[in-house]
Amino acid sequence: MKVLIFGSNGLVGSSVLKVLNSKTGYTEVIGSTRKDTNLFNFEETFNCIKNIEPEIVINAAAKVGGILANNTHRSEFIIENLKINLNILESLKLLPKIKLINLGSSCIYPLNAKNPIKEEYVMTGSLEPTNSPYAMAKLTAIEIGDALTTQYGNKIVNLMPTNLYGPRDNFSENESHVIPGLISRMHKSKTENEENFKIWGTGEPLREFLFAEDLAEAIDFVIKEDINEKLLNVGSGEEITIKKLSELIKSIVGFEGNLSFDSSKPDGNPRKLLDSSKLFGLGWKPNTNLELGLDKTYKWYLESTSL
Repeated sequence: MKVLIFGSNGLVGSSVLKVLNSKTGYTEVIGSTRKDTNLFNFEETFNCIKNIEPEIVINAAAKVGGILANNTHRSEFIIENLKINLNILESLKLLPKIKLINLGSSCIYPLNAKNPIKEEYVMTGSLEPTNSPYAMAKLTAIEIGDALTTQYGNKIVNLMPTNLYGPRDNFSENESHVIPGLISRMHKSKTENEENFKIWGTGEPLREFLFAEDLAEAIDFVIKEDINEKLLNVGSGEEITIKKLSELIKSIVGFEGNLSFDSSKPDGNPRKLLDSSKLFGLGWKPNTNLELGLDKTYKWYLESTSL
């Protein structure tokens, strides 16, 4: 099989490129980035797919960020992600023999969805307000994909991963997700010998995390087993409070100061645990526990910042 990965420089795309290149069964695994293809442009997107002629396209391209970034740049998050998804999906309307693995996000599920969150809960309630524009872009991609499947016979599998982390993540202090943000800021506090480290929110929300390479393994599994489920959750099945996560990162980073939580800042969703039993039942399970994954991520961060 020949595979084309859009967004191959990012957290997810780079992990998928690495993992699939280590596997048998692929004749060629091609990574595409914004340097070779502008996914905001339909003609460039279509020509890239048509010229490469892959059997599988993996859409790992997206504008992503944490609570602050999502809530501050609301217009960019919905417009840019809609453009990317629309151009890829419309291209495949003209190339229906190519299978698409489309990567979404657990934020597509309603704020008050019962935990663990099942695939059938999609579009059954209001979204979490701080990242609803991003979620709407992802939901729109699912709906367009469903329309293409019904009308043109496209094969599209939408994978909804839980909170991801790992090497090549965005470690910006203000634009990142919780794990890379905590790692980069806590490392800085350590090097500057600070006595106090502030964290947004109460520390009480429960979150589930998945190492990015485990998601890549799940994608390999879905391709090899020729799974054609419309929507599949991909999670670890384990959850941790932000407070305990912060303490674990503190230990790995070696920060010796105090942790304090700013309850005036938003917590986001109080709990978000995916029900991944459908994928687990098909035969896939993650391999990397949180402590090991965090250790690998921090080591990569140290190596990348020393370059």
